[in-house]
Amino acid sequence: MTSPADIDVIVFDVLGTMVDEPGGIRRGLRAALPGCGDARLEELLEVWQRHVEERQREMLSGRRPYAPSTALDREAAERVAAEAGAADPGAPGALAAAAQRLDPWPDSVAALDRIAARFTVVGLSNAAPAALTRISAHAGLRWHQALSAADAAGYKPHPDVYGLAVATADRAPERLLMVAAHAWDLRAAQTAGMRTAYVERPVGDPPRAGDAFDLYAGSLAELATALGAD
Repeated sequence: MTSPADIDVIVFDVLGTMVDEPGGIRRGLRAALPGCGDARLEELLEVWQRHVEERQREMLSGRRPYAPSTALDREAAERVAAEAGAADPGAPGALAAAAQRLDPWPDSVAALDRIAARFTVVGLSNAAPAALTRISAHAGLRWHQALSAADAAGYKPHPDVYGLAVATADRAPERLLMVAAHAWDLRAAQTAGMRTAYVERPVGDPPRAGDAFDLYAGSLAELATALGAD
């Protein structure tokens, strides 16, 4: 088991790990498309998420030039509004803004503050810089530093994004602990030499049988305790 003495910097994924991204988009869909039933809203949420994931994969493979998360959210919002037949021309803008008003999970703020009292805490997100600032402000997440994958002109799980965190911390990669609710995120962090901690969330990518992360926690509060952040 990783000892807190082996760690200098805690690096947190944000979307899904610290904030409820699907919940915020779902809430925006409900406000912008009041005529949609719950089942249709879930279909539209899936359209949104699939659009963003596919475009990010295109960029990672080099099939599309880099574009920031705000551009992808706007594309997804326009697609969803068109598929829903939204009559309000302001619907895409309202939907795109909802992607930056994401509520924290119940333990995110308090546990982050606990951990920040002992370690340097850094947010590392696929969200563009301005979006990351708004997301953190809305959720009440207080970082020592917030890093956007846009600074590496890419998206996780590209190695350059994790390299950005390592270079900014100015520490050996094994002195950084990557915290995420997405096993794919942690696998990529391991490849970059970072230590890893999986935190269970209602959304995310659970570990596979072959995964071997340094820490596993049922909540961020549980992780804070494991790190000795009382």
